[in-house]
Amino acid sequence: MFQIIFATGNQGKMREIQAIMGDCKAEIISMKEAGFDLEIEESGTTFEENALIKARAVADALAARGEAQTCVVMADDSGLEIDCLNGEPGVYSARYLGEETPFDVKSRDFLRRMADVPEEKRNARFVCAIAAVFPDGESVTTNGIVDGRIGYELRGDNGFGYDPIFYLPEYGRTAAELSDEEKNQISHRSRALKLMKEELKKRMF
Repeated sequence: MFQIIFATGNQGKMREIQAIMGDCKAEIISMKEAGFDLEIEESGTTFEENALIKARAVADALAARGEAQTCVVMADDSGLEIDCLNGEPGVYSARYLGEETPFDVKSRDFLRRMADVPEEKRNARFVCAIAAVFPDGESVTTNGIVDGRIGYELRGDNGFGYDPIFYLPEYGRTAAELSDEEKNQISHRSRALKLMKEELKKRMF
């Protein structure tokens, strides 16, 4: 059985990935479970570039270990884009106010900055790019987007990152108030992963 190694250490993200990709004929593990503890500099200027940088770093480490022919390496880069803040935080979503700063602190800072922004100008979106590097060195990227608005307070505890301030008008709830099943149907990551599953079927299965 092929392995899919995902270049992340985020367990919340891994649970989401394994749920969405569970019907693939592959074992899906994190890079740490595969024995890699890499510090990867995300130097790209787009989500696609950063996802590919991370995937290639792990693929190169696999090749050095002589295991590149047994694994597909995948990585994602995702973030929040807020229209009234000129697309902030964008590719800097995880690094906004410092990587060690808790997301509730980051989120409250955006709420403070947007305190006087009216409802019709609070549009935002979550964006996700997924990159895959195949055993032959070829790569492909897919993208997923979900549109919403920035709310007025943190709501919900069934999510991570900026989910508690990302309000979905069609659901009347934030992303952090959705069930796992609902989120896996509509999230930016699920949309990119579902497209990636089709790419994997073309090449691997």
